[in-house]
Amino acid sequence: MPGLRQLCLFTLRRFQARTLCSDLLLSQINGCTHEDEVFSLVGRNKARLSEKHVGIALNMLWQLQKKKPFLLRTSDYVRNHSQFLTLCILAENKAEHMEDEVIVDTLYSILRLDVEDHSSLAKVLVTEAWKRLERLSLPALSKFALCLYKQHRHFSPVIGQVAHIVDMKLDSIQDIRILSVLMVSISEVITESFRDRLLHKAEQLLEETDEVHFNYARRVLQFLQNVKLRYHPLLEKCNRIFLESASHLDIHSISHIFGLYEQLGFDSAEFRLIAKQLLSETIDDYYDPETFAKLFSSLGPMAGSKVRERLLVTAGHMAEEFRIHQVLMILKTMQKMKCRSSHPLKKMASVLHKHLESCHALQLVKLTQYLVVLHCQDVELFAKLKMLLLGYLKSSVIPADTAAIIRVLAMLPSFQVDEMIINKAAAVLPQCRLHHLNCIATALVKWNHHGQLHWQNSSELCAKLLQKLHDCGFQRLQKANNLNLLLEELPYVNGEWLKEVLNEETLAMCQRLKDQITWANILPLSFFLIKSDHRCPALFDRISSVTVENIDKIPLSEIYFILFLFSTLNYDPPDNEEFFKSCIQHLTSNLSHLEAYHLVLLGHVLAVAGYFPPALITTIFNVSFLSKLDAQLKVLPDMVKHRVQSSLMKLNRAVCLECPEFHIPWFHEPYCQRTSRINPERQNIHRMLTEILGGRHYSRISVLTPYYYEIDFECVLDVNKKPLSCMAQNIPLDGGGGIHLRHDIKDERRKALPPGAQRIALEFLDSKAFSKDYSHHLKGEPAVKKRHLEMLGYRVVQIPHFEWNSMALSTKGEQLEYLRQQLYGIQ
Repeated sequence: MPGLRQLCLFTLRRFQARTLCSDLLLSQINGCTHEDEVFSLVGRNKARLSEKHVGIALNMLWQLQKKKPFLLRTSDYVRNHSQFLTLCILAENKAEHMEDEVIVDTLYSILRLDVEDHSSLAKVLVTEAWKRLERLSLPALSKFALCLYKQHRHFSPVIGQVAHIVDMKLDSIQDIRILSVLMVSISEVITESFRDRLLHKAEQLLEETDEVHFNYARRVLQFLQNVKLRYHPLLEKCNRIFLESASHLDIHSISHIFGLYEQLGFDSAEFRLIAKQLLSETIDDYYDPETFAKLFSSLGPMAGSKVRERLLVTAGHMAEEFRIHQVLMILKTMQKMKCRSSHPLKKMASVLHKHLESCHALQLVKLTQYLVVLHCQDVELFAKLKMLLLGYLKSSVIPADTAAIIRVLAMLPSFQVDEMIINKAAAVLPQCRLHHLNCIATALVKWNHHGQLHWQNSSELCAKLLQKLHDCGFQRLQKANNLNLLLEELPYVNGEWLKEVLNEETLAMCQRLKDQITWANILPLSFFLIKSDHRCPALFDRISSVTVENIDKIPLSEIYFILFLFSTLNYDPPDNEEFFKSCIQHLTSNLSHLEAYHLVLLGHVLAVAGYFPPALITTIFNVSFLSKLDAQLKVLPDMVKHRVQSSLMKLNRAVCLECPEFHIPWFHEPYCQRTSRINPERQNIHRMLTEILGGRHYSRISVLTPYYYEIDFECVLDVNKKPLSCMAQNIPLDGGGGIHLRHDIKDERRKALPPGAQRIALEFLDSKAFSKDYSHHLKGEPAVKKRHLEMLGYRVVQIPHFEWNSMALSTKGEQLEYLRQQLYGIQ
């Protein structure tokens, strides 16, 4: 008995000593400050390492790397160390004894240390975690899901199981960090209804959480990009978080956010201003190729001329250090900057020669597009691109890739089309989406027009293929039974093919599916209708009623495009007053939530429709607001900037003419003098007017009115319908090649016409002034111009192009008689 007692005491002391020793080893591992210390401990204690020691050691190696700046990390050194291999072997052997969290932490650590996805350890850890999936805690589940996502297992069965668990436990998730990781990881395997539940939960947690790390918001944006959904409530919330976290953003975060915004079609002038300031202050810190390429792509489009030039010079100097994805970033940004500097372009082109062989098909497509748009003159480079693109085309079996390659081949200068290309196009047509068909059709039309099809019967073959394209597009439309799926395809269809060939069929299909119009898909439908330039009463009326019923659900930024649709096509729905009243009331009660430039665009589009909400007008025409707008204009893309400046001028003009009670001054004369580009083009009509009126001095061509409207022809008739000489009216003719300018509306009042005389503005309206449907309805802008000219004292005569060019006016005599009737008001 005493012997047994001694044996038990000895065993207990030995276990306690071993535990103390193990705990000491655990503490030593946790206290390491360098990777070599970890490896030294592993080397001296191989036999005593438990599964917990192994997991903690691997995790510590990643934590030590994580603390270092990205460029100073030494993952290669860690992975190639002999003791790291020891740890991996031990982890693989002890995996089944590891705790659940240790399994997941170990997998995460080795992946962050760039251990290959298909290594035996990674496979063992994934399998072991999969076995325990149902019992993993939510933090462990999110980390495991992230590991699977990093391994590109986007559609694997295990991701499906993770999605099912999230679906079951969604209501219990109260941490936006956990939710954001899970959302991104399972984004490829979820249904639309599950997606909407995730969005609602993310909105709720972002609203309830006091301080949200910008990385969590960035993951929410990544989720939106993965599911290809522009959901404005979440976009706005995430943008607000980025603005509040500005001091913590680095170049990598800013570059990533800009990339996500671009893919989601979202923009924030406030974020641009903050990013520009942060990057400008630290511009000297980015000297390695990766961070400089991100700096160039983020800052370049917003920078002033001096900073732009500095960035371009530095890009030229660093060209030899760039890898292919960095060259793509630089060229894409140069395209955005409309760069015409030849030196950096030549340097990029010279670097590309050694990288082309390693490019995949879509990289070659992007390169070709950028180089063509930037007017690269490297003939040898284009020859290599052509050869590689043709090689990929021959082996391509993916319709999207085939269409993209054919599209850029058509961009190449002096390209001779091989029959293989036509045959390849014909083979993929039945599988193509609408925008793929559009790419192929555009290329075929261009090649045929420029005579680049040289083999026998090439024109006949091209015509047959175009007919097959039309048939495939028509069949695809006929099969459409889901409006959302149809609208997903339409934004990517550019050019004339859809407008000329399938527009009527597309509109008809949208009408058949009009009961599926909801507040959630009004925006893409409005985009399509704006692009199609057609007035379709059934669709417009449905959009109007859905908007009124759901006005509180529709994001503010989307209301602009809905209003733009109705005002630009000059359409009044049956509930016109209620429709505009609902939109205006919703907008004016939320003015503080909109950026300055958005308010200007909204003000102009409402003015075209004849609405001038006092709250909006007084907000815009305010000194502090205009100062804020000036700051935003400096960072907006050039195209948006010019549109905003033009809209502000037109709004200013409309308010002065239609709402004098606001006492808003006309302050756009300097702007108009800078931007006026008048080229007299109506010489034939002018000669006829001269013949009708009896002399050149009775009419003027290309006249600028007060408030800088340009009118094609002006003349004055007295009370007896007799023409009055322009010289007699003391209106000086300037020396601008027939261009005439009245400088001030007050001058007009001094140069009063004789009693009963009438000033006539004769306008020739081309196809852009009318909707493209059979009604040929006058669009909003020319209608507003007519209204304003009448307020300035003109009788406005508008000559539609479809009347002037019709068979009824095929002779000069018929045209003269038509002009005479219009001029003198003869019915």
